[in-house]
Amino acid sequence: MPFDFKKEYKEYYMPKNKPQIIEIPPMNYIAVRGKGDPNDENGEYKKAIEVLYAVAYTLKMSYKTDHKIDGFFEYVVPPLEGFWKSENDGAFDYADKSELKWISVIRLPDFVTKKDFQWAVETASKKKKLDCSTAEFLTVNEGLCVQIMHNGSYDDEPATVEIMDEFIAENGYQNNISSERLHHEIYLSDPRKAPPEKWKTVIRHPIRKCE
Repeated sequence: MPFDFKKEYKEYYMPKNKPQIIEIPPMNYIAVRGKGDPNDENGEYKKAIEVLYAVAYTLKMSYKTDHKIDGFFEYVVPPLEGFWKSENDGAFDYADKSELKWISVIRLPDFVTKKDFQWAVETASKKKKLDCSTAEFLTVNEGLCVQIMHNGSYDDEPATVEIMDEFIAENGYQNNISSERLHHEIYLSDPRKAPPEKWKTVIRHPIRKCE
């Protein structure tokens, strides 16, 4: 049975429908940076997703090639995630998606090294005839966060974020979103296959203790 990050690390991927405070350890990702409306069919976001999955599946299937990764085990490719901020490096602005800056990511197993990553980028570029040079090996240390499972359309997230904000205020914390610590989403549903009311998205915000 392939290792499934969602099942093995439920605390990170399957939170309840109410806020919880959690310490997130450092994780490595395939990452592509960009800006603009993610719903733009001809925008940077769609191209970034193509690159992410091309590299992710090249690594997943590496055991069938001559490139052997030390410590490799079969696994399910983790879900798509995104770190978001507005053009002015401020908090995520739902009102103007054209001004969004984002880092789209897919988590990497710990056994993938930067050397393995580079091999995957080069191999995916050749096999898929797709320029994957925008992909980077990114380590993110989120630290102390609040997270919740949001059910429904992405456009309805502000109401869920308000619940998170009320929760942390009641428990002696405050938001710590900055140009370095970002609004984070983990997409557990495929919007091509499910209606918006069925979408499940983990929303995670960095926080700190009130002084």
